Amino acid sequence: MTRPLDGIRVLDLSRVLAGPLVGQMLGDLGAEVIKVEKPETGDDARTYGPPFLHDEDGRRTRESGFYLSANRNKKSVTANLGSPEGQELIRNLAKTSDVVIENFRVGTLAGFGLDYASLSKVNPGIVYLSITGFGQTGRMASRPGYDAIFQAAGGHMAVSGAPDELPGGGPTRSGLSITDILCSHYGVTGVLAALYHRDRSPDGAGQHIDLALMDSMVATLSHRGVQYLISGKNSPRRGNVGGGGSPSQAFQCADGQIMLTVGNDQQWKRFCEAIGEPSLAADERFSSTTRRIENRDAMTPRLVSIFLSRPKAYWLEALERADIPSGPVNELSEVFEYEPVCDRGMVVSVPHPVDPNLRLIANPIRFSRTPLDRYDPPPTLGAQTEAVLQDILNLSSEEVDSLRSAGAI
Repeated sequence: MTRPLDGIRVLDLSRVLAGPLVGQMLGDLGAEVIKVEKPETGDDARTYGPPFLHDEDGRRTRESGFYLSANRNKKSVTANLGSPEGQELIRNLAKTSDVVIENFRVGTLAGFGLDYASLSKVNPGIVYLSITGFGQTGRMASRPGYDAIFQAAGGHMAVSGAPDELPGGGPTRSGLSITDILCSHYGVTGVLAALYHRDRSPDGAGQHIDLALMDSMVATLSHRGVQYLISGKNSPRRGNVGGGGSPSQAFQCADGQIMLTVGNDQQWKRFCEAIGEPSLAADERFSSTTRRIENRDAMTPRLVSIFLSRPKAYWLEALERADIPSGPVNELSEVFEYEPVCDRGMVVSVPHPVDPNLRLIANPIRFSRTPLDRYDPPPTLGAQTEAVLQDILNLSSEEVDSLRSAGAI
């Protein structure tokens, strides 16, 4: 069965999260993804644990949960980019590839002759994605950075967390590596657009994609960013209170929390009936979405006391009957048992060399004609080195052994 990107080969030189996620998503879509790792140590993400997989004797392996989350549907090849032989291997693999992904600091790969300018000479059709902290231009282009730095500098921490006057209030980073995750989606979009453009261009030329983590954070400020640009006012932190409707927040019930959003006036009327408070719907202070937002402080204490009176299962059932958007505030242990997650098959099991029943999170895209049903396990370090070099570069076993002896792989 064909997949959307069957026939596309990706050379993934990236490490840690943003770049590997791009490679993983392209692999999910059907591309052949060759992941290049440092000999002996591999991707830094392999060390980002615990937790790690343990073998059948209970010994910890180098397969961290962090690494496993971003590297399925890939082949692992080891290559020493600092050696002339290793560099030549990458150039030869690039000749037969459609896409290169890298997230080295600006200028690093140019020193190895593996930057876009160099590889486009041996393969003019290559689509070359560079992910860096601050982009390829500007005074700070050469500076390093990690996810939390860009959450802070890009404004996401400023709009996340509880107000300063509340206990524990203040700017708060996301519990996820949200910069890397969001950046990876821009990366996939850029690669797909560049491939489409290449295949429609008379000269079949690829191009260089310059993608910055910092830029991605600013772009994903979305309505909060534009609200500042038109008002000149910093956006307040609301904790678990949303800004697109009212009420829109988490409420503590007798035995846990739920989240709900009342997005329009029709929902508000049904919501008031569902919670047994029809008089709220008649209150002029809450008669429209705008007025409910303006008078949130008058409305919320009453709702808080109402939800505390009963368990969350009661309220979730009542809100579902009234067709009010709502759901439980789930711990991770509850997420993977949650009915919609199970119904949609969002957990898949794959046979890994260490764990024959390794559970991973599925790709959420559902195609009607080209289903994404391939889930090859994240590779162990260098597992496909010999096969890739022999099958793609037509090297003999003796030549592969010679490269290994020279420390090139």
